[in-house]
Amino acid sequence: MRLVETGNHVAAWGARLSRVEVVSAYPITPQTQVIEEISRFIDEGEMECEYIPVESEHSAMAAMIGAAAMGVRAFSATSAHGLAYMHELLHWAAAVRLPMVMVNVNRALGPGWNIWCDHQDTMAARDTGWIQLYCADHQEILDTVIQAYRISEDPRVILPVMVCYDAFVMSHTYMQVDIPEQEAVDRFLPPFRSLWKLDLEYPFTHGSVIYPDDYEEVRFSMQQAMDNARRVIAEAAREYRDVVGGYHGELVDAYRMEDAEYALLAMGTVASECRVAVDELRESGYPCGLVRIRSYRPFPVAELRELLAPLRVALVIDRAVSFGLEGPLFSEVKAAVYGNGGPSIHGMVTGLGGRDVPYDLIVDNAVAAFKGKLLPGSHWPAVRLNDHHRLVKRSLEEYWKKEGVR
Repeated sequence: MRLVETGNHVAAWGARLSRVEVVSAYPITPQTQVIEEISRFIDEGEMECEYIPVESEHSAMAAMIGAAAMGVRAFSATSAHGLAYMHELLHWAAAVRLPMVMVNVNRALGPGWNIWCDHQDTMAARDTGWIQLYCADHQEILDTVIQAYRISEDPRVILPVMVCYDAFVMSHTYMQVDIPEQEAVDRFLPPFRSLWKLDLEYPFTHGSVIYPDDYEEVRFSMQQAMDNARRVIAEAAREYRDVVGGYHGELVDAYRMEDAEYALLAMGTVASECRVAVDELRESGYPCGLVRIRSYRPFPVAELRELLAPLRVALVIDRAVSFGLEGPLFSEVKAAVYGNGGPSIHGMVTGLGGRDVPYDLIVDNAVAAFKGKLLPGSHWPAVRLNDHHRLVKRSLEEYWKKEGVR
């Protein structure tokens, strides 16, 4: 079946096809439509699921933890401040090793208040122990939600998965999507069988105090699970293609990299603009390709080393910043290839708060990087420093005048 739908409604279809049993959520723009559509599915008898409307995002994650701990398949969706509010329990869900899937619609954090896209919200959660997968189109949202349950519930992993996609650029726009048959999804994703669950007949304590002699081993097991997830993510992508149909790459998605001497690296919808930039750069005589990072956690170290090793220069585009350093994707790409040869790597931070990232901006900065004209570190090519400084100065002068400050 083919539908023309919003990214949010497509995410709801992913939960429905995955036969999710419990959904808990609190509304926040631009995530709200995901849960509204699931509510409609339940109300019209199209989805057998318990929906728990809670009073906060912190409670939404608490309810997910409770559901998963009872051995049922759980789902939620959030965004930006909602993700920040549940941050404490993100750590809890991962450390207690609970399979679950949550959609995060990437939105800028305030203040100032902004409901448009960047990746700062999920970057702040990158060290919680959740697998993070980033989508670039609506079909990938649907397919990745389904694959995420297969990954999360795999005995080699047993970690929660966050499926991320860009606010409004994907959440509220319409695209064609192929909805697979339920029978095909069922063959790919069998019913959830938990390795452990809370049982009144066999009570035990789980996730309680861990003394120093054991704590490090618990965290090491999470690291091992992340390492295992690299293989499981790739296996899930390939098996989904064979059983259900559709393929979006594994940990990375490469475009025109076969003969590339230069590369762009990005996540999310910026990567779509990068495809246009790559074509423009090739017409201008720069044999350039694109590496889209699909799995940010676990990070695709081996894939990047292989793809970037033959290159001369690479430009990493971040839609977030690690304040006091540089773009986080830029830092991690450099760390991944350090000591293994490869290109000179440059970074740019742009697209924050939903600012447009046109392909010609990417092309101009890529050419500057390829020619060695960019300084080390992440630069901010779209920032209007003079306008910003004038605005701040005028605001301060008006305030000082009001307060009688000379």
